[in-house]
Amino acid sequence: MSTHDAVVMGCSAGGLSALQRVLPGLDRHLTVPVVLCCHTGSADVSLLVELLARVCPLPVTEAQERAPADPGVVHVAPSGYHLLVEDNFRFSLSVDARVAYARPSIDVLFETAAEAWRERLVAVLMTGANSDGANGIAAVRRAGGYAVVQDPATAEADVMPQAALELAGADACLPLDAIAAKINQLCLP
Repeated sequence: MSTHDAVVMGCSAGGLSALQRVLPGLDRHLTVPVVLCCHTGSADVSLLVELLARVCPLPVTEAQERAPADPGVVHVAPSGYHLLVEDNFRFSLSVDARVAYARPSIDVLFETAAEAWRERLVAVLMTGANSDGANGIAAVRRAGGYAVVQDPATAEADVMPQAALELAGADACLPLDAIAAKINQLCLP
């Protein structure tokens, strides 16, 4: 039986390319929700959802207010809203102030997911050009969850993974092409 019940992922600059390399490696038998926040700068996340759905073996959908974090589905944070995970594993959306210049914020997603799933959460932080996600990785590790940070040397933009490593460290610091296998290892029964 898997020791982890959910995966959260965050990325920014270079994120689409990173996700298009990681998501195809996810096992189609994964039975945990995958929730991702990618800074796109776009007013609409539907194109990102469409592009990821083409390469991912799991269904990809935009996260909706009050919807459950369905297992075996990749949920994408909508543009312009913070995506939060409630204690009942349902999503809520917020238009609170930007965090680290971003909304949706990776920190907000990771921190609320850490409160909900605690030690049963896997958090993955990848390429990005700001420090969003570093506090989130710290929150996940404090809650006993498992933190994966992309090796900054393999990141298109190394600021985000480097900030997380400096602030919180990681349980695994991996090149991009090793991340999907680690998620499968941690989350498959």
